Amino acid sequence: MKKVIIIAITFFMFFFKNTAVSNYEKVFFDFNIKSISGDIIDLKEYKNKVILVVNTASYCGFTKQYEDLQVLWEKYKSKGLIVLGIPSNSFNQEKANDKDVKQFCEVNFNINFPLTTIIDVKGKDAHEIYKWAENNYGKAAIPKWNFHKILIDKEGKIIDTFTSFTNPLSKKIINKIEELLS
Repeated sequence: MKKVIIIAITFFMFFFKNTAVSNYEKVFFDFNIKSISGDIIDLKEYKNKVILVVNTASYCGFTKQYEDLQVLWEKYKSKGLIVLGIPSNSFNQEKANDKDVKQFCEVNFNINFPLTTIIDVKGKDAHEIYKWAENNYGKAAIPKWNFHKILIDKEGKIIDTFTSFTNPLSKKIINKIEELLS
């Protein structure tokens, strides 16, 4: 009888096993995005790096996270981390144009990590990077607010996401980054 129960349990474990696996027809490095200065960022340049993608905004309660993103960038860039700030007005809290965002970031936070042009990060008009993220990682990749973070490994695949409330210098993020960089 025990043998039958064990076989039945094993059968049900395989039958009900979660088989949702990302197919990753494309990886992060297969995309391009326009920089805040107007140049094209070929994300292939970031291959074999760990990337923290953050949708940012100038008028958000989390805007002070720019400071911690800069600290993170300075601490880990030589070890292979890229912090990629993606200004977005998807939550109606961003400046009107790239020039104003760039000036705001440089003057107030001395930002020198890469920033992109202002893009949409959710909905039908979301940039293809965010559509790709949702298709491969699910709803957790869709920003619910500004300063949502997506962590991408050296192979260009999403490893984890972090809400706006998770500070860039939190142990949770630092531990994941250090693990991926080692």
